[in-house]
Amino acid sequence: MTVKTRQHFPRAWGGLALAVAASLSLAACQGSQVPPWLSGEKPAASVPTTPMPPADPLSGAQMPEPDTTVASDGMTRVALLVPLTGSSAELGEALLNAAQMALFDVGDERLVLQSYDTRGTPDGAREAATQALGQGVQLVIGPLFAASAQAVAPAVRARGVSMVTFSTDPAVAGNGVYVVGFLLREQVRRVVEHARAQGLSRFAALAPDSQYGRLMVQAYTDAVRRMGGTLARVEYYTDDTQQLTQTLQRLGDYDQRKAALERQRTELGARSDAASQEALRRLEGQETAGELPFDALLLPEGGTRAREVAAMLPFYDIDTTQVKLLGPMLWDDPTLAREPAMIGAWYPAPPPETHATFEQRYQRAFGTKPPLIAGLSYDTTALAAVLARQGGSVPFSAENLTNPSGFAGFEGLFRFLSDGTSERGFAVMEIRRGGNVQIGGAPQSFEPSLIGEPGYIEQPRPAL
Repeated sequence: MTVKTRQHFPRAWGGLALAVAASLSLAACQGSQVPPWLSGEKPAASVPTTPMPPADPLSGAQMPEPDTTVASDGMTRVALLVPLTGSSAELGEALLNAAQMALFDVGDERLVLQSYDTRGTPDGAREAATQALGQGVQLVIGPLFAASAQAVAPAVRARGVSMVTFSTDPAVAGNGVYVVGFLLREQVRRVVEHARAQGLSRFAALAPDSQYGRLMVQAYTDAVRRMGGTLARVEYYTDDTQQLTQTLQRLGDYDQRKAALERQRTELGARSDAASQEALRRLEGQETAGELPFDALLLPEGGTRAREVAAMLPFYDIDTTQVKLLGPMLWDDPTLAREPAMIGAWYPAPPPETHATFEQRYQRAFGTKPPLIAGLSYDTTALAAVLARQGGSVPFSAENLTNPSGFAGFEGLFRFLSDGTSERGFAVMEIRRGGNVQIGGAPQSFEPSLIGEPGYIEQPRPAL
């Protein structure tokens, strides 16, 4: 375990890193020294100590009491539970790097960030949490994975400590556990909201037959209904090519529309007038006749598979210049523009300006592009620093964490709900050959209505 305190870094370079609900704002700090990541010197790598024996509140085992010396030293201690060894160590190190940046930008001398290695496993996370709680932490940030968050939750709840996990699984949330990850329902809600604002009303889904695919469709169904749209069709597919072909035929009413075209040709061919013959010529090259039953199509795939499935749509006369493809954050991938059927598709993303600012700062500091989730580590740590300074005697209380006005960070506006899940303000991006562009602004506030509610007005998101 490595302890990082604010005084380890020179009070030099800051900026408005996080704006918290009007009453919680961050001031820039200025000075003459340079933080270690701007000078080219990386912060010391985290070296975990030998963990304490795990304790399981569910089994009735005695939890270790907090160290009274630590608890009475006037410091505010925040634990960061991330995988620093094992197969996810690189991701964990990025989360730690981002948290250290936030600590420097926003924290003061009384804030201590203590990192603990979860090894990327539930057992490791449980051991790390036990050690952290025994050392008097007042807030837990992490773990990364849902299974690890489930393993840790009983211990933090038993101690009355709040936890903000990076997981995207809403099932881990509640009773003092908050989920800051990019929830599927928030991704879907934003892109459906934008589609409705553009006048699209008939929605369909083409999803992989998997737990992920079904969760996405459920969120999509809820969003479409809440926003007054019509769910016209839902189809699931497997990896079997023949099955996918049959699915695409059903999705686009291909057989019926092809038969309708043949009927039109037969009827027009039986007529000798010039108008009928001209109409017959216009049908040359067409495969089907009649409109599709939807004008927006969700395709919750990413990478190569998204390109492969999208490429098959035109073969069954599902024209993506007429039907708008909608997708997840996984579409923030420049390779998707290689597939013509993907051009013009929409997907949600953090506000590109502020996200790019974080990426540039991180890359300058550590020499590599950060994973998307690293921005969440920065924002969560910065929020913890603000609450530690301005949140009163119980800075990480449910009341403070669930401020209804929310918080604005590099990855956009977000707020925690009383059930532990979160709402988030995404921008909407469009896939284009020359580079994806923002076509729907991220919200500046959660007022006058909730994101995703009918009547919400899209607004551009200013840079922080």
